[in-house]
Amino acid sequence: MGFPAAAGDKPYKFLIYGRTGWIGGLLGKLCQAQGVDFEYGTGRLENRASLEADLAAVKPTHVFNAAGVTGRPNVDWCESHKVETIRTNVVGTLTLADVCRERGLVLINYATGCIFEYDLGHPLGSGIGFKEEDTPNFIGSFYSKTKAMVEELLKNYENVCTLRVRMPISSDLLNPRNFITKITRYEKVVNIPNSMTILDELLPISIEMAKRNLTGIWNFTNPGVVSHNEILEMYRDYINPNFSWKNFTLEEQAKVIVAPRSNNELDASKLKKEFPELLSIKESLIKNVFKPNQKTAAA
Repeated sequence: MGFPAAAGDKPYKFLIYGRTGWIGGLLGKLCQAQGVDFEYGTGRLENRASLEADLAAVKPTHVFNAAGVTGRPNVDWCESHKVETIRTNVVGTLTLADVCRERGLVLINYATGCIFEYDLGHPLGSGIGFKEEDTPNFIGSFYSKTKAMVEELLKNYENVCTLRVRMPISSDLLNPRNFITKITRYEKVVNIPNSMTILDELLPISIEMAKRNLTGIWNFTNPGVVSHNEILEMYRDYINPNFSWKNFTLEEQAKVIVAPRSNNELDASKLKKEFPELLSIKESLIKNVFKPNQKTAAA
C-alpha cells in the first residue's frame, strides 16, 4: 500500500493545490506549525504545462490536491455548470495524478465519501458501513457522479492516495463551509446519522499518511456515525443553551434543493488500523470542536 516515492532521505517539501479553499488553507497552517517546507501550486489543474512548471520550480517530495469544484453556495451549482465541474474535478484531478506519476510522486487527493447512500446491504442504523473496495451507489447529484468517475479512474494510478472526506467539520464554528455552521443556519434540517470528518484530527493524519507514502483509497472519516440532531444537541449544550431547530423529512427537503444529497456510513476500520489513536466521531466532536469552543457553564 506504500509507494516508492522519489523523496528518499531528502527533507519534506510539500506542493499544495487549493490555496484559496478551506482544506488547502488549513493544510498550509499545519505545515507551518509542524515546520514542514511547503508551497502552494499556482498552475491550473486542467493545464498540464502549468502543473509541470510548478513541479519543476518547487521540486516537491509530495503533492496534495485540495482543489476542486464543490459549488457555491452548494453542490446544486454543479447541476447547471457541468462542463466547469468536469474540467476541474475530472480532467484537472487526472492531469495532476498523471503528472505526479511521471515523476514518481505520491499525490494525496482529498476526495469525497458522498458517493454512497444507505441501501439493503448497508441499512441506516445497522453499523454496516461501506468499505474502500465497494462500488459507489449514489449518483443523485452531478457533483457526486463526477467524483465517483474520477475515483474509479484513479484506482489505476498506484501513486495516488484517495481520501474520502465527508461532511467536514472543524473547530472554527464561524466558517461557512463547516457542516456544523451550515446546519445551525438552516431554517430546517433533516435528521439522519452520517459518517463525518473532523478536520482538526484528520488533516494532521493526512500529512502523516504522505510521510508514510500510503496510497490507495481510504475512508477518511471518524469511526461511527452522528445525526444532525445529535450535533445540534451538543451545540445547544456546549455553545448556546437557547438554540433551537426544526426538522423536516427527506421528502420535504427535496422540494428546496435541486439535487438529492448523499447519506451514508463509511467503514473507517482501515484508517483506524493504521492510526489506532483515531477517535470515534462523537468523542472527536466533543474533544476537538465543542470543548475548545465551550461557552456554557457545564455540559
